[in-house]
Amino acid sequence: MRASVIQIAVNEDESVEARRRRVTALVREQAGADLVVLPELWTTGAFAYEEFGREAEPLEGPTYEAMAKAASEAGVWLHAGSIPERDPDGPLYNTSLVFSPSGDLAAAYRKIHRFGFDKGEAVLMGAGTELVTVRLPATTLGLSTCYDLRFPELFRGLVDAGAETLVVSAGWPERRRSHWTLLARARAVENQTFLLACATAGTHAGVPQAGHSIVVDPWGEVLAQAGAGEEVLTVEFDPGKVAATREQFPALKDRVLGLRPPRRP
Repeated sequence: MRASVIQIAVNEDESVEARRRRVTALVREQAGADLVVLPELWTTGAFAYEEFGREAEPLEGPTYEAMAKAASEAGVWLHAGSIPERDPDGPLYNTSLVFSPSGDLAAAYRKIHRFGFDKGEAVLMGAGTELVTVRLPATTLGLSTCYDLRFPELFRGLVDAGAETLVVSAGWPERRRSHWTLLARARAVENQTFLLACATAGTHAGVPQAGHSIVVDPWGEVLAQAGAGEEVLTVEFDPGKVAATREQFPALKDRVLGLRPPRRP
C-alpha cells in the first residue's frame, strides 16, 4: 500500500480559496497512491481561533466539493484533513472528511477531544461523540485528530472496531514536538497498528507548528518522517504486517481492563 502524507504550511497572507486551490493541486499530484492524508484545519490554521466562525462551512461546502473532486481526479482515498464545520442545528465542529477514489464521502469524524482547556477550540467548538473507522480494500482506517493523540482509550476503541491503520490529522505546536513523536510511536506500538500522522508546518496565529509528520509501523519503527517545512512524505507499507505482528506477539489478547463486560454475580 502506498500512502502520501502532505505537510503544508498555513500562510496567513494566502486566502482560503488560494490555499484550497494549492492543496487540490498537491492531491492531484499524488495519483498512483492508495491513500493521501492532509493535516488538521488547513483551511484556517489550527490556532487561528478568530477565523473559525468566519471560515466555518457546512459539511458539503466548498472544501468538501474541492476535495471530492481532487480525490476523484487523482483516483485516491483521501483523508482531507479537517474543516471548521458549521452544523445548521448546532455548534461548530472540527470535522475530518474521507473520500473514496470515486469522490464519494466515505466518512466524517467530529473531533472528540477539543484542545484549549477553557479557551480556543474547547469553548468555540462542540465535541464529537462517535468513533469512526473506514474500510479500504487493503486495511481499515481509524480516524483521530490532533489532541486525540493524548487519549489512548480512543485508539483502543478504534482497534476494537477493527482499525489496522490509525490516521492522525493535526496542527501540533512546535514547543511540544517531542510529545508528538513519542505519542505517535506509543499509539502504534500499544495497538499493533500502522500510524500515519500528518501535521502542519509554518506558524499559525503566532504559534510555530511542529511539522515532522510521521509514519510508524506496528513495532514502533519510524518508516518516514518529515522535517519542519512543507513536504510530502510518500511511503509504502504492507497492511498484512498488522495481523502478522499480532500473531507473533499477541499482547492484545492479554488485555484485562475494558476487554469484556463484568460477570454478573
